[in-house]
Amino acid sequence: MKKLGKLTLGLALALGLSSCGANNANESADTNTDQKAQTEVSDTIKIGVVGEKNEVWDEVIKRYEEGTGKKAELVKFSDYTQPNEALLSGDIDVNSYQHYKFLNEFNDQQGEEKIVSIGDTMLAPLGFYSNQIANLDELKDGDRVAISNDPSNGPRALFLLQSAGIIKVNGKPGESITLDDITENPKNLEFIEMDPAQTARALDDVVAAAINDNFALDSGLSPKQDAIYLEDPEDPDAKIYVNVIASRKEDKDNEAYKELVKYYQTDETKADYDKYTKGAWVPAW
Repeated sequence: MKKLGKLTLGLALALGLSSCGANNANESADTNTDQKAQTEVSDTIKIGVVGEKNEVWDEVIKRYEEGTGKKAELVKFSDYTQPNEALLSGDIDVNSYQHYKFLNEFNDQQGEEKIVSIGDTMLAPLGFYSNQIANLDELKDGDRVAISNDPSNGPRALFLLQSAGIIKVNGKPGESITLDDITENPKNLEFIEMDPAQTARALDDVVAAAINDNFALDSGLSPKQDAIYLEDPEDPDAKIYVNVIASRKEDKDNEAYKELVKYYQTDETKADYDKYTKGAWVPAW
């Protein structure tokens, strides 16, 4: 009986150890699966963009994936406020939609430099568009003009109107002026500030609207062909509006992100600018 007891105990221990081993093996397999899933996710660079017209980035990603064997994907946003917040929260890895002026304003609002440029992309001239007039000189007394309500593109529109001789403002290009800084408005224009994503949709309700290039392209407008007044990309004051690929500050030296930038800054991308934007985008690298 003692031998049987020992045998029974041995079998019980063996079964117990076997069971633990199986559980450990299952846990290990689950852990490996989880780690593999995490690795697969981390191997895909998520790029935040604004708008639906992203053919240039589609081509860059195609070349990047073919050349490196790694993955990248676009995460599309509908307005300018979301991609930086998504970047800081870790929902995306980099974004590509903002110029230096917008980036500087965002960091100022944060109270510190949280997001940095890791590579220049292009200069996309801001333009005024209209369904009613062919030139800004045709604006009449009291006409309504739509401009962006964000602290970088709103001032940019006002300075653009000043360069066209329509108004005069107190400040230098690149500064964060407001409607209160308009010193001369001989046509008594009424300025309607709105989300930049809405300016193209407002063309039937205003005489003219300042529309950023991505929203213009999304609306089927060609900056070079349809704008009634377009920012001069050769103007030194326009350099602050060069667009960038941005990352969190702590990731600025990430080799995978640097590699992505290299795949963007190529002659093929320049050719895609001409192909997909009809020359509206000017390479900035």
